[in-house]
Amino acid sequence: MSAPLCLLFDSDGTLVDSEILLAEVMADVLPRYGLPFTAAQYMEEFRGIRFLTIVLELESRHRALGDTQRQAMEGAMRELMEIRMREQLMPISGMAEALEALGEYPRAVVSNGPERKIRCAMECVGFSHHFNHLFSAYSLGVWKPDPALYLKAAEVMGYPPERCVVIDDAAVGVAAGLAAGMQVIHLNRFPDLEATPAGAMTIHHARELPTAVERLSRQVRDIAFTLQRNIQ
Repeated sequence: MSAPLCLLFDSDGTLVDSEILLAEVMADVLPRYGLPFTAAQYMEEFRGIRFLTIVLELESRHRALGDTQRQAMEGAMRELMEIRMREQLMPISGMAEALEALGEYPRAVVSNGPERKIRCAMECVGFSHHFNHLFSAYSLGVWKPDPALYLKAAEVMGYPPERCVVIDDAAVGVAAGLAAGMQVIHLNRFPDLEATPAGAMTIHHARELPTAVERLSRQVRDIAFTLQRNIQ
């Protein structure tokens, strides 16, 4: 059993350092439509959350928008975000080396973002060759923290949930992975502000990821060996 686990990576904040760019873009665009918003507000309150969910929460606090305004606002946000990504996007520190070290493991990107944004991000940082499988909440119609997004990805990848490892930096993604019955590695880059939920493993830097995955892999191998020995 060379690779007993399938790795399911979040994108924003896990593979690529896009969240501050997104926060700044939203702080630029949303106030144009009467929704006061700051980059700090995104980082403190809304990291990893579906864009529409954020907009509806802001509407409840400030003013209601119609569908036409929402669509125009999202279009402007997506267009500006792609420009910023192509100019400035960087990988999370240490992630390139971690992906190379984990080359034997099947892996996929599972993101709350649109597929175009995921593909753009992977292209911008040179990660496309690592991921043949991309799963977008917009394509599948289900968003984290709903575990169905990770479960659908696992099904397509051909792995049962218990043999999948979710690598995610945001609370909504960690919650989704745990609810799906998967192993979860929380890339907690803000330990002073966030706590890792019970049941998830914490790392603080991508360089720790290969060791964490190998630890989980050994556990799976040990369980499989014990079961096989008991059957014999």
